[in-house]
Amino acid sequence: MTQFNETELTEAVIKSFDQTPNPRAKFLLQELVKSLHDYVSKTDLTFEEWEYAVDFLTRTGQKCTDTRQEFILLSDVLGVSMLVDAVNHRDREGATETTVLGPFYVGEHKVTAHGTDISPNNQTGERMFVQSRVTDLKGKPLAGVPVDVWHADDDGFYDSQKPNYDEVGASARARFITDSDGRFFFRTILPCSYPIPTDGPVGEMIVQTNRHPMRPAHVHFLVNAKGYEPLITHVFMDGDKYLDSDVVFGVKDDLVAKVEPRNEPAMPDGTKTSGRWHLMTYEFHLKPGGGMAPKPLGVKAAEPA
Repeated sequence: MTQFNETELTEAVIKSFDQTPNPRAKFLLQELVKSLHDYVSKTDLTFEEWEYAVDFLTRTGQKCTDTRQEFILLSDVLGVSMLVDAVNHRDREGATETTVLGPFYVGEHKVTAHGTDISPNNQTGERMFVQSRVTDLKGKPLAGVPVDVWHADDDGFYDSQKPNYDEVGASARARFITDSDGRFFFRTILPCSYPIPTDGPVGEMIVQTNRHPMRPAHVHFLVNAKGYEPLITHVFMDGDKYLDSDVVFGVKDDLVAKVEPRNEPAMPDGTKTSGRWHLMTYEFHLKPGGGMAPKPLGVKAAEPA
């Protein structure tokens, strides 16, 4: 008879999943049991530590809402999100590098005309013009491709973090459709580096472990072309002091763009301006394939993203 003790318990739990109909589910569950049991044994985990862990995970779940995903944030700061991303994108073949989705892909990304100012109510941020292009791996332009963009404001907050988000709606987020030459462009403000939310259990962990909570300045992009792998990525601002210590480990060299300060009286699309503004130029190269792009938080599966 099996003795459910330290030496035989793990094998008994692994065996309990032997009749799992789905082979992949069986494999994942059995490997999870091995890893969890190994962690407990190696660390001589105490009752108090295990109770704290259960409470931490409970509070992490309780912090989640339709527009906030604390578990994604936890995955990000532990490097799990980037590791999952890495093992699923091992061979890029010249395609643009991927990075984490992040916890702020929320709400509706409305199709917006090229050249639109997606941060019209932000009067304090320095203006920025973003010009971009989507191609295949050989440089052929891809037309009619939806591209979702979103970023934080010059105070480091996303629209969904604002208390009046439900009334005011989206800001610094939109969807553009590439033109016949694969291009899209828009106006916005220059984003800044910012801290992840620290008012929940994940922030509590960061503070207690003396890690800084900062992310380098960036703009998020989700490029979803038919016949190609969905591309989830950021473009980071060159020179940001947190590029080498991103709290979610999301920076890759190829995703850092030189953002040029400019003083011309008109932006590339002819929009008149005054004073200093900034120009970001970046080209996305997509890899043939397929896959489902994620839905924004707060958008039901039956609704268009």
